[in-house]
Amino acid sequence: MEGLGFIGVVLLVVAVFLAIVGTMLSRRTKALKEQLKVDGALAPELDLDRPRPRVTAFHVRGEEARVTFDVPLPPGDTDPVLVELLLSEALEVVHEKQHSLPIDDVTKVVVFAGREGEPRRVGELPLAEPGLLPPLPVVPHLRLTSIGFDALDQQFEEEPATAPPELVAVTASNTLRPIGEELRIPKALDIGLRAQGIDPGSMTAAEMVRGILRLFGYSISPGKDPAVYTATKAGTTTYVREDVYRPGDYPELDEGTIRSFMVEFLNAGADRGLLVSAKFAPFSIYNLEQREPRVRFVTRERLQKFIDSFSLE
Repeated sequence: MEGLGFIGVVLLVVAVFLAIVGTMLSRRTKALKEQLKVDGALAPELDLDRPRPRVTAFHVRGEEARVTFDVPLPPGDTDPVLVELLLSEALEVVHEKQHSLPIDDVTKVVVFAGREGEPRRVGELPLAEPGLLPPLPVVPHLRLTSIGFDALDQQFEEEPATAPPELVAVTASNTLRPIGEELRIPKALDIGLRAQGIDPGSMTAAEMVRGILRLFGYSISPGKDPAVYTATKAGTTTYVREDVYRPGDYPELDEGTIRSFMVEFLNAGADRGLLVSAKFAPFSIYNLEQREPRVRFVTRERLQKFIDSFSLE
């Protein structure tokens, strides 16, 4: 009988414990829902696939919640639009971290940005009351999907060129400069690329195209080969192969690479194919685009046109 009494006491204690845990979870869920309310309606779930700046550090120091992003900054003053974007992203980070770190005494969110080892303070967001975070924006800042056209669609809808406006003579001794030194990159795209950790001054053509596609709402699915991925949007899949130029490489796209890309695209079963390279294109790509209008080659002489088609300015 004494054993049964002991078991009864244990069961009672467990029941009380479970009741307390259940009450705490219920209150926490209710609090989270209240916090997510925006203008009387629940804010949308976080879009985990959207491009976001990479967080390299988060600390609470006294009255400051400090968030550091891996975002390459241009020389001089930081663009106020980029600062606003990073402040919005930092606020989201603090929202995510507040349940694991104490922020009751925090009066401001402070943003640092820059490459690892050299971040600088770029802005701060004062709080109305200590520990009280403002609501998150309903529409994420780092997304350009609300525009009424898709520039990548337009490029495939245009008739392929029958011949280049001017053939570029290349030799093995040519060394190509970083594309960022030659291209005019609109402000909106420059900010969007930097916020993804892509430095427009030193980026490759492959990094630029991938970053732009993500900005415009394309979901990137990597393949087994790191140079290959599928970009998907609105049910349309684009097979993308990246051909990276490195100093010492021949500055013209290799015919073998072109043939491999064509075979891979046909085997992939994608709706369309894109080969991206900072190298110059040989004449053969114009014939290929005529024969297979589902493929496009974004090579060095076409990069500026590609950027301009996505320009919002």
